[in-house]
Amino acid sequence: MVQTHSKAVETAPAKSSLTPCILDDDPAQLEMLAALVASLGYEPITTASPEEALKLVQYGRCRLVLADVHMPGMDGYQFLDAALRSDPGLHVIIMTGDYTLESALDAIRRGATDFLPKPIDRARLKRTLDDVAALYDQRRRVRELEEQLLKDLEFHGIVGKSPAMLEVFDFARKVARHYTNVLLIGATGTGKELVARAVHQISPVSQHKLAVCNCSAMVDTLLESQLFGHIRGSFTGATDTRPGLFEFANNGTVFLDEVGETSLAMQAKLLRVIQNREIQRIGSPEVRQINVRLIAATNRDLRAEVLAGRFREDLYYRLSSIQIRIPPLTERLEDIPLLVQFFLKKYNEAYGKTISGLTRRAQAVLLQHAWPGNVRELENVISSACITTGGDFIDLADLPEGLEHRGPRTAEGDEFRPLSLEEMRKIHIHRVLDMCQGNRLRAAQVLGIGRTSLYRYLKEDAQEKPKAAKFGQASAAARL
Repeated sequence: MVQTHSKAVETAPAKSSLTPCILDDDPAQLEMLAALVASLGYEPITTASPEEALKLVQYGRCRLVLADVHMPGMDGYQFLDAALRSDPGLHVIIMTGDYTLESALDAIRRGATDFLPKPIDRARLKRTLDDVAALYDQRRRVRELEEQLLKDLEFHGIVGKSPAMLEVFDFARKVARHYTNVLLIGATGTGKELVARAVHQISPVSQHKLAVCNCSAMVDTLLESQLFGHIRGSFTGATDTRPGLFEFANNGTVFLDEVGETSLAMQAKLLRVIQNREIQRIGSPEVRQINVRLIAATNRDLRAEVLAGRFREDLYYRLSSIQIRIPPLTERLEDIPLLVQFFLKKYNEAYGKTISGLTRRAQAVLLQHAWPGNVRELENVISSACITTGGDFIDLADLPEGLEHRGPRTAEGDEFRPLSLEEMRKIHIHRVLDMCQGNRLRAAQVLGIGRTSLYRYLKEDAQEKPKAAKFGQASAAARL
């Protein structure tokens, strides 16, 4: 008696979570099947119209359909194909009075859950419905466990369970306790700003302000005013006196994103802030003392920039005493399912949707993609897919066009050859531009740089091509 009661308790939630739809053009069959399904403990929806059944599927009213093969206008196989295109996670049971082994195998190959001969055997139908109900109940419980796991693995807005990210979290905790400068190194879109915010939030100065500045988004004059402030009349447009971010975040933290984009003159001013803890507003002779923690981030190799004379060596050593490297998404592929779940939750709330996940083929595509834009690109993909999908699961058709064709490749196709960092940068920029269909503003956002920086890269590239062409012509003339 106890075991029977326990089983009844376990299966009750599963049955209540499954609403079968019965599709048959014969009213007598429809009534008989509805009574049979109801006697098994389910609450069915009945219809004689395949189009109406498809609408029920699209609106998420049912996740299981029992469809007759012989129907006017659209037969059971055509309905199966259309329904699975609409919702790849749907379960369709085909029913027919002309059962053959070949037709059953064909239906299964096309995606049917089961193929039942008429008259329907009660025991077999019960087993099929209970299996599907148990599967949905299992998925519900797995989602609940995943949500709990997501909470446990979230580190101040960052999620990850890979060894590389757990190491980042652990090192960030250790560094945050000490009021020292930190340099975050990582490719575009890896989440450097999120790590900077996390370091501030768990630091002793978390109650003070965090000021964020993207150094690549402004020219030097504006950047200097933004960081150090200015007095009224110090330059055209300075109609009032304003403090800069260093004063604004005094006793707190200043995060300088893309510090590698700053000019040598600006780097000298930043070095003075670090060494002397003092600033001067533009146009003012007064020296002001400040006490801030500086967190800088870059997607460049600052060692190479120092050797090339584009970055001050003394500033580099001041900034890099503590370094945290944020790994690219290709080094933490095991985090993709967790990140997808995190972004689904975020955009379900933002768009008022209830998307449960991705189909298996969509998941496979995400795992095979090269992710040049890293986590930011993945977030953009999930965000757009949440907008376009009409079902409970994101499928290939909801992913950006061409995503499934862009697997991991080397920089120049399948044939490997060693490339300089400058060549890799150019190739990556042009790839992102192609992905954004030439939209430079969108490409700059994906790359994590300012529009002015992108225009400068493209201008330098355009200037180098004519030089290369002239050199090639001169070489050809010499050979002649």
